[in-house]
Amino acid sequence: MNGNAELLNFIYQNSQMGVDTINKLMELVEDKNFKEHLDEELKTYKEIHTKAKELLNFNGYDEKGISAVEKIRTYIMINIQTLRNKTTSHIAEMLILGSNMGIIDAIKNIRKYNQGEKDILNLMKQLQKFEENNVEKLKMFL
Repeated sequence: MNGNAELLNFIYQNSQMGVDTINKLMELVEDKNFKEHLDEELKTYKEIHTKAKELLNFNGYDEKGISAVEKIRTYIMINIQTLRNKTTSHIAEMLILGSNMGIIDAIKNIRKYNQGEKDILNLMKQLQKFEENNVEKLKMFL
């Protein structure tokens, strides 16, 4: 697989993880303001996910989504993490940690694939900036 396909698939999987995670957490959240924030995050993850899929298809690449094992592992971790503590603060902390991991991976991938196609790199940078903004916005829910 070439670098452009790898980068697009990273964006595709990262945004899919965001969509899946927020959908699961929305079932647990009771705070109205926090739920509105999560809804906005969800919309942006979906937009980025759709754009990554469009670019993958346009360039003739196959989408490599998150494996069933990874999805199950994520749901189990969410359930374990929220079993005893479903507070807004705790869920915001979980999301901040996830976004920080996304930021680190985005920076590494931008450096690794710095010779990639401009529109693909721009989408990766958009995802990175989105994750950085999420961290800042989530801080008010701690």
